[in-house]
Amino acid sequence: MSSFQAIIMGIVQGLTEFLPVSSSGHLAIINGLFGVETDGGILFEVLLHVATLAAVFAVYYKDVIRLLVDFGGICRDAAVNIVRFFKNISAINRQEYLPICTTPHRKLVVMLLISTIPTGIMGVLLDDVVEAMSGNLLVVGLCLIGTGGILFISDLIDKGNKKQKEAHFGDALITGISQGFAVLPGISRSGTTITACLLCGFDRRFAVKYSFIMSMPAILGALILELFKLPGSKGGTSAPAGACVIAMILAAVIGFFALKLVNALAVNRKFKPFWIYCLIAGAVSIIVFLVK
Repeated sequence: MSSFQAIIMGIVQGLTEFLPVSSSGHLAIINGLFGVETDGGILFEVLLHVATLAAVFAVYYKDVIRLLVDFGGICRDAAVNIVRFFKNISAINRQEYLPICTTPHRKLVVMLLISTIPTGIMGVLLDDVVEAMSGNLLVVGLCLIGTGGILFISDLIDKGNKKQKEAHFGDALITGISQGFAVLPGISRSGTTITACLLCGFDRRFAVKYSFIMSMPAILGALILELFKLPGSKGGTSAPAGACVIAMILAAVIGFFALKLVNALAVNRKFKPFWIYCLIAGAVSIIVFLVK
C-alpha cells in the first residue's frame, strides 16, 4: 500500500465509520472500481481503530469517563455481593446485598454490557461468513440497499421519549443484536443501531449517543482481535510509517466531525441524503459485479 492509498483509507475510515453508509461496503467498492489496495496490514487496521476510538471519546468524553467510574463501582459492589453470598450460606444473620443499578449511569453501564454480549457472539459466529462475503460486490450491493431501507425507516419513526431512566434492558438486547448484523459488508453499524434505538422508542438524541457509545466496546473488541493476529502477521503494515500517522490523524479528525454531523441530522430526521446515496452505491456495486 502506497502513502497516497493509506491516506485515502484514513479519510474513508473517518467518514464511513460514523456516517450511516457502511465503511466495509465502501472499501469493497473502492477495491472493485479502482483496484485500490485496501489491505494495509494488521497494524494499519489497528491504528485506524485507535483513531476511531479517539473520535468517539472526544465527542462523548464526559459520558465515557462517568461510565468508567460507575463500571468500577459496579465491579466493586458485585464483588462485595459475591463475598456476602458465600457468607450467607452458613450465616445466621444474613447480610443484605448491595443494589447495582442505583443511578441512571449505572443502568446505562449494564445496558451497554447487555448490548455487547450478542454483538460479540454474532461477530465470532459470522466471522468466516463475513470474510467470505467481504469481496463479493453483489452481497455488498444488496446490503447497501438494505442500509438505504433501514435509514428510510429511521426518518419515518415518530419521536420517542425514552432516555437513560426510561430505557429497558430488553432495548439493550435488541440494539446489541442489530449491531451484530452490522458486521455484514454493506450494512451500516451506525445506521442500523440508531434505527433500532428509535424503534425501541429512544429519544433521538439519546439514540445517537447510545449508538456511538455502544460502538466503543465493539471497536475495542475488534482492536484486541487484531492485536492477537499481529504477532503472526507478516510485516505488520504495508504502508509507510509517516503515511500511517497521517491516516490515523485524518481518521480521528474527520470522524469527530462526522459524529457531530450524524447527531444533528438524526435529531432532525434528515437521513434522506444518506439512504438515497446507499441505494445508488448499492446499485453501482451490483452493476460492477455483473460487468466484471
